[in-house]
Formats: sequence, structure tokens, C-alpha cells
Amino acid sequence: MPATSISYLWRDPKAVSGYTTGVSLHSHTNQSQETLSFVADWTAQYAFVRPLMRYLNRRSWERHGIRIDWLRSFWTPPLTPKLAWDLESGQIEKLGLKSLVSITDHDNIHAPRMLRTMDRSRHVPISVEWSAPYSEVQSFHIGVHNLPSARAAQWIAVLNEFTTNPSDDRLGEILAELNRERDVLLVLNHPMWDLYMIGRDRHHFLVNEFLLKYGNHFHALELNGLRNWTENRAVRRLAEQWNMLLVAGGDRHGVEPNANINLTNATSFTEFVHEVRYERRSEVLFMPQYAEPWKMRILQSTIDAIRDFPEFPIGSQCWDDRVFHPDAGGEIRPLSEIWPRSHAPRTMQMILAAARSLGRRPLSSSLRYAWSDAEELRFGLGEQETA
Repeated sequence: MPATSISYLWRDPKAVSGYTTGVSLHSHTNQSQETLSFVADWTAQYAFVRPLMRYLNRRSWERHGIRIDWLRSFWTPPLTPKLAWDLESGQIEKLGLKSLVSITDHDNIHAPRMLRTMDRSRHVPISVEWSAPYSEVQSFHIGVHNLPSARAAQWIAVLNEFTTNPSDDRLGEILAELNRERDVLLVLNHPMWDLYMIGRDRHHFLVNEFLLKYGNHFHALELNGLRNWTENRAVRRLAEQWNMLLVAGGDRHGVEPNANINLTNATSFTEFVHEVRYERRSEVLFMPQYAEPWKMRILQSTIDAIRDFPEFPIGSQCWDDRVFHPDAGGEIRPLSEIWPRSHAPRTMQMILAAARSLGRRPLSSSLRYAWSDAEELRFGLGEQETA
């Protein structure tokens, strides 16, 4: 039987006692291309936003000869691989634990390869968050941790080829082949998040259908540090339904470290994988930032994506260096090159300034108070919650 224990550092400051190591799973760096297609979906739902989007599109065409293309455009998180690794390992080491950090950018392994060139992080696992298409309406995000070094590039080619040419039979074959890699950990990330906005009932149906077909290939479901209490409670019930283990997965995109980690006495990432895969046990610790109001954390993560960090390396400093869009010739380039700030519409500048102000006092304090919910903290992910 799988054995998952869940603890909360703000309730029990001694929760790390008896453990030697903390494991950070699922976080992103500036090597991760994050789609902006959700903007089109979001604006389609709210009539009051549509005129603004039409104005921005018209101005872009008139000034630069470019139609806004939400499907091909993307943004990258602000942290470089080294900054991300330092952030995650630093949080764990402050607890008096050894740190193991598995970075999972979308569909590429550039970050762990770069980190392996440095002494302190040369043992970082080669991991990826694979966006695997399923049905005609969505993809499932799969954490593939600890790929074998000698075959990692080959595996990424296989995964990306499937993404281009998906089929149900081939998906089963790939997951089975990954399972034959004895040191690989497969996690279904944020399984109850209706990321593609297909509707709660439809999404839940597809999750269960997916697990019926392929659940025996997965080693755990993810309790996501950037999703809310209600959703993670649903993930816990899903794990119970399918007799599956739960692991932590922070899903950090901004500059707040992962809001949950795994506790272990493993001395290497491979040893931790074996603890989850073969011993079927997992100890999840939620960090104090998870106790903050969820809406406030999402807002802050959004602000991290649209603000400048002058202390960061060149390329990560300015928000418009981290947003990419096709130019008039179809070549993907940073927004700062296509649409310089001096030419940006005043309306857009005002919107961005207003959004950033929400993260500063006194507005941020007011929002944190308005969005706080003591009941969420009292129930946690325990047995008291209602279905």
C-alpha cells in the first residue's frame, strides 16, 4: 500500500526532525517556454476586455505590420538555471537539510545540462515537464525526473516527436519504455487543474480515463504548490481512488521558492526515486508560503512575470526581454526588439503599471487581508474537508 504523510511547517516547526534531505520537484527557469495562448482564451470569456485586445492588435498592425499571435508567442520565467537552483536549494538548506533539486522546464533539458557544468550542481538530475497531448482538447503535464544521462537527449527527441504526432497507442508504449528505466520517476503533475478550460466535469472525466489507460505507468500524483487547497484536496481523493502515492511539486515560475518539498533520508536523487517507486512512501512538507492566500500568491507570480529585475543577468532583467512573438517576417524575437517601450501603447503601459502596483503596499496588504481564509488553514488536506 502507498504511504503518504503530509505536514505543514507553520503548524509543526519540528516537522523536519528525523530527516536529512529535502527534495524540490517541479520548478521552471528561463529555459522554459510558457505559452501565451491562455490570453486569447481568457479574453474570449470577458466581453469588457475584447475592445482593448482589438485596439492593441490594430495598433500593432498599423505601427509594425504585425498581427498579435497568441498561439506562437510565449514568455519565459525570470530566473536563470543557476538562480533557480540557488533559490530552491537555499530554502531547503535553511532548514538544516541537504538539498536535492529537480528542475523541470517545459519539453527541454537545457537547464539541468547547464547546471551540470558547475561543481555545486553537477549531480542535478536531468528532468523535464512533458506536455503530452491527450484527446483533441488538452494535454497532460508529466514530470519525467532523473533521465539517464547517456540517453537523455534521445528521450527528449522521442517525447517531442510524440507531441508533434500523438497517438494513444504510442503514448502507452513511451510510458512503458520510460518505466523500464529503473531510476526514472514519473509524476502526473497538477492532475485536477482544468488548465485548458474545457470544463470541470469534462476534465475530471478525462483524468480518470487517462489513469484507467496509463495509471499503472505512473509512480505518483502531484500535490501542486501553486494550486489551491480545494484542488489539492481533490488530488488527494484521486490518489486514494486509484491507490497512488502523492509527492510534492512546487511548480515555481516566479521568484518565490517552491511551496512544498519532499522530506527523505536519501543521500542521492536516485535513492529518493527508489524510495518512491519501489518502497512506495512519500513525506510531503508544505512550506509557510503555502499558508498565504492563494489568490495573492498567483497575483505575485504574475507580477514577477511582468516586472524588471535589474540585478539579474542580461536577458532576464526586463520583462519585455522575456516575452517572445513572431516579427513581421515570422521570426520569433523578444518583444523589446519588436515593440520598444517608447512605442508601446500608453494603455498597455498603464495596465502593466496598475498590475504591478497591486503587489506593493498598502494595496498588497489589503488584498492579503481580503483573500485570507482561516478555514483553509484549519482543514489543510486532512480528513475534515468536505467533498
